[in-house]
Amino acid sequence: MYGGHITDDWDRRTNKTYLEVLIRPEIMTQMQMTLQPGFKAPDPAKFDRAMYAAYIEEKLPIEQPAMFGLHPNAEIGYLTQLGETLFATMLSVSGGSGGAKSGDSGVRGLITGYLKDLPPSFNMIDIQMRIEEKTPYMIVAIQEAEKMNELLNEIRFSLNELDQGLDGALNITDAMEVLQKSLEINVLPPKWALNTNPTKKSLAEWYVELLMRVAQLTEWCDSIETPAVMWISGLFNPMSYLTAIMQVTARAENLALDDICLRTEVRNSFVPEDFPNFAVKGAYINGLFLEGAGWEMGRGEEQGYLVDMQLKELHP
Repeated sequence: MYGGHITDDWDRRTNKTYLEVLIRPEIMTQMQMTLQPGFKAPDPAKFDRAMYAAYIEEKLPIEQPAMFGLHPNAEIGYLTQLGETLFATMLSVSGGSGGAKSGDSGVRGLITGYLKDLPPSFNMIDIQMRIEEKTPYMIVAIQEAEKMNELLNEIRFSLNELDQGLDGALNITDAMEVLQKSLEINVLPPKWALNTNPTKKSLAEWYVELLMRVAQLTEWCDSIETPAVMWISGLFNPMSYLTAIMQVTARAENLALDDICLRTEVRNSFVPEDFPNFAVKGAYINGLFLEGAGWEMGRGEEQGYLVDMQLKELHP
């Protein structure tokens, strides 16, 4: 259990503590001690080594997170990930792509659908001309619009190229085959992934989120006014927005930027509409999640608290 050799006084002190304080005979003599629900410590006076081994083999309950000190959600998350990995592997090794196949009509439908919903690229010249003052927030908006243009242009070009390849107007390249296979099995194409944030979402889920990101950025650039509540996980570079908050605060308070650090206060609302106006100090953001914990809402102006996870709620 110690996992190492005793090489100095500190090792010996640690080992003696385990033996004298934690590993005690009373652990095995108290029959009421339950090692796991449905698995009590046997009476050592009635068991020898062989009987202990048999007891463990025959009476040990089915493994569950509580045996390892974990929350039941740990098993739900593990099994969910296992299932997703299994089916993703099955999809990736089944079928094929390239050339004229029966699946081409399905891929064409996907291409048409994605191109129909794809928003136009941002007019960077128009945006920059309408910005009277390049505040830290508007600089973030310009950078985000430029990054979004790169992604939108890549999506539009690659889909049109594949469509022409399926029509026979262009030769099918390796890149087209990869894109076609990605569309067939609903995974994010590698070239698109290079131009966006790391994600584990399926292609369909990611595309819906992309349209929401474009909508937020469009509103930001059209009004030349930073949203009162920023969906921060919808940005390519969330850290740039956090830096902008510090820069604006430093200028307003006449403070040294190097001496400013961020502090997060969690409000007692999950509805962005409850905050129609920009924060007096700092900025409102949403789009944060917890892993391995839950959140209990506070009362009135009192901030909430970290609590144990709720069953089946993996990422509150």
